[in-house]
Amino acid sequence: MTRRPVLIVVAVLAVWVAASPFAADPADALPSRLSDREFWQLFSDLSEPDGPFRSDNLISNEVKFQTVIPALVRAVKPGGTYLGVGPEQNFTYIAALRPKIAFIVDVRRANADLHFMYKALFELSADRAEFVSRLFSRGRPPNLTARSTAADLFAAVAAVEPNERVLAENLAVVRHQLVTVHSLPLSSDDLQRIESIYHAFFLMGPKIQYSPYGSFGSTVQPTYAQLMAAHDGLGEARAFLASEAAFAAVRDLERRNVIVPVVGDFAGPRALRAVGQYLRARHALVSAFYVSNVEEYLQQNGVWTAFCQNVASLPIDDATRFIRSVRDGVDVAGFATELSAVLPELQRCRS
Repeated sequence: MTRRPVLIVVAVLAVWVAASPFAADPADALPSRLSDREFWQLFSDLSEPDGPFRSDNLISNEVKFQTVIPALVRAVKPGGTYLGVGPEQNFTYIAALRPKIAFIVDVRRANADLHFMYKALFELSADRAEFVSRLFSRGRPPNLTARSTAADLFAAVAAVEPNERVLAENLAVVRHQLVTVHSLPLSSDDLQRIESIYHAFFLMGPKIQYSPYGSFGSTVQPTYAQLMAAHDGLGEARAFLASEAAFAAVRDLERRNVIVPVVGDFAGPRALRAVGQYLRARHALVSAFYVSNVEEYLQQNGVWTAFCQNVASLPIDDATRFIRSVRDGVDVAGFATELSAVLPELQRCRS
């Protein structure tokens, strides 16, 4: 059984900043829009070969992932750079932080294909109701408005029967959007994975859970509907499908090609370092980096040092925030103590 993580935000050590010769130019040169050619070139240039992971991980299992957002938005200014890993939870952080550009780095090529699918769905959808209808290949539910909650939205779409004809039409439209409209040279394997992923959302609907194909999902994992109906611990719903404004913020970035999937191992030789080089060349800093619990796997696999060297190569400062997941029941103060023993190790990787 996989665990449900709770998240905390931690600051990067200020000593990193003092040790770094890099300083961001306030008038950074990050693009507000990428052409289709630039988008694909960036994806290709930054990415590493496909890598393995223990599960399919089509959606998050981190039901408490919104609880850091109140502190996060106080600490991080809009218009920066967001780095993340994994599936749809990134959209919620992006909607809250409003970065200028975002990179979603994951070891699995399938995660990039998932985000290509999402890209098409965001671009094709006028509002949340249309997006969810397309995501699950069901007719648009009636009686939804801009003020409908995420719970309203998912209850309504769950009441609509899935439709094979709608699925086939949606797949054709998604493929057309990616291959014809954007001219993305997706391989036959990419297109096949997108079809398989889309079919999983069709079959399982709003009750889809973490790792629907693999052996690591279970009935205790939160569903998509539950993840979207969650709140930040203070009663405010911040999921990217909780409001039209949050949805529109992500859709705008997708339409401008500035949410860039990247295939890369956090301890690999290229992806994180290449993202860092791209940002440094444009006098930009990493504002926030959502790492989930990837560090746990890196330590288990004996590649922690390679990861911390990659992180140390990123352009960061004392305002950069890392978002980490930790196990339920871990005392926050205890976690912070544990973290203070880890960060000096990351600091030493700069030397």
